[in-house]
Amino acid sequence: MESPIAVANYFIQKSFDTGEEMTPMKVLKLVYIAHGWNLGIKSEPLISEAVQAWQYGPVIETVYHKFKDYGNKQITSLGSNFGFGITTPVIQDKKNESILDKVWDVYKKYNGLQLSTLTHQSGTPWDIIWNQESGAHRKSAIIPNDLIQAHYKMKIQNNGAAA
Repeated sequence: MESPIAVANYFIQKSFDTGEEMTPMKVLKLVYIAHGWNLGIKSEPLISEAVQAWQYGPVIETVYHKFKDYGNKQITSLGSNFGFGITTPVIQDKKNESILDKVWDVYKKYNGLQLSTLTHQSGTPWDIIWNQESGAHRKSAIIPNDLIQAHYKMKIQNNGAAA
């Protein structure tokens, strides 16, 4: 499994390389979508952190906190960790880059609000936890990986590319 910040950094670097806009909302949704597609295709989690149902959609808390200071503006630097010095997390398993590249190719044209709309549709894992299972009334309601996996497996069966 990858650090969520490493996955975010992968997409942020892609935005630097291509000139595509990258805001905190967009990177947050891209990390979630990549995690979902990885679960749907490989039946294993991509990231080492649970996804939470927040009012504005699925959230990976470390990614949110790392980039929230940008507001709705362009992210201008990679996220780093602090420990025995400053490190910039990168993808550890290069095999994961193929799915990240595919997610980037499909979703790079969407802005954060458009991606958020995709993840809020009726029947999505966020909708089920937030609206149908009272996630709106619980702090940090977790969206279980098995629910995310089932959603993306269904998308694969239906040949759908939307989140």
